[in-house]
Amino acid sequence: MNCKALNILLSNDDGYQAEGITQLHAALAAEHQVLMVAPRQDCSGKSQSITLDRPLRLHQQDTDRYWVDGTPADSVMLGLSLLRPEGVDLVLSGINHGANLGDDCLYSGTLGAALEGRHFAKLCLAVSLCGHQHFVSAAAMVSRLLDSWPQLLASGCRVWSLNVPDLPLAQIKGIRLCALGARDKPLPAQAVLNPKGDSHYWVGLPGQGQGPDFDAIAQGYASLTPISSDRTHHWSLQQELPCCE
Repeated sequence: MNCKALNILLSNDDGYQAEGITQLHAALAAEHQVLMVAPRQDCSGKSQSITLDRPLRLHQQDTDRYWVDGTPADSVMLGLSLLRPEGVDLVLSGINHGANLGDDCLYSGTLGAALEGRHFAKLCLAVSLCGHQHFVSAAAMVSRLLDSWPQLLASGCRVWSLNVPDLPLAQIKGIRLCALGARDKPLPAQAVLNPKGDSHYWVGLPGQGQGPDFDAIAQGYASLTPISSDRTHHWSLQQELPCCE
């Protein structure tokens, strides 16, 4: 790796024992200072939610590994405010077990953890494997991306999302810079009955996706997308609306 050793806070949304974060920690710890602070349990779909109705527990698992009984954003917030108040070079979230493409970014706890670090880190990166097998490939792509550390900093974007196809490393064609795509509307909720005959519901599966990042993955490339926390629809601010001055 060509980049200098980095001070990294590592988190995720699949929990501190998940294979993705374990593989990523192992891949980076030999060359970088890596502090892992991750949720105790799977928090997929928690986005950037924080816990406001109870105190949180921060538990030290070993020298550089901690878990928090809260959300991904809680984990990053506690890790940075208590353990690295001076800030870090990089907040790294992942490797997520599954893609975060298009509309997935609105729900993703992986993205939520990265966004939570934007005020405390020079750069924040969310990493997702579009599958559940080749985590080593995704870790290698992170190392490759960090070789471009100066260029990423110079871009002016603080938060990035990397999705990696679930392929052996030799079959991944490279990294493609691209915008988010979009998904169709989700499938209907599925009703199930408990043993007492009461109805419960599973949220419907996401709709099919299309667009630049979906296309990159389908074609064997990793997709790299700059992410903004500003959700303002700026074009509409230029319109004349009779209800507004």
